[in-house]
Amino acid sequence: MLKARVYVTIKQSVLDPQGVAVQGALHSMGFREVEGLRIGKYMEMQLDTDDRFEAEARVKAMCEKLLANTVVEDYRFELEG
Repeated sequence: MLKARVYVTIKQSVLDPQGVAVQGALHSMGFREVEGLRIGKYMEMQLDTDDRFEAEARVKAMCEKLLANTVVEDYRFELEG
């Protein structure tokens, strides 16, 4: 059994209004050192396979088809186990 950790982030060239809002809120709370905050998604999933090659292909397909909007988001993943 393998565990996949998937990270999805907005592409650097795309405005991240949620990140801007959170950065503004942190600044208003006195955390002025925060520069350039971006919001993303993190997912963990258990895969019922020990075949790393198959798992990589399947996780990539999941990201491309559902987990990430590849027009505006980048993704990366790690396999463990």
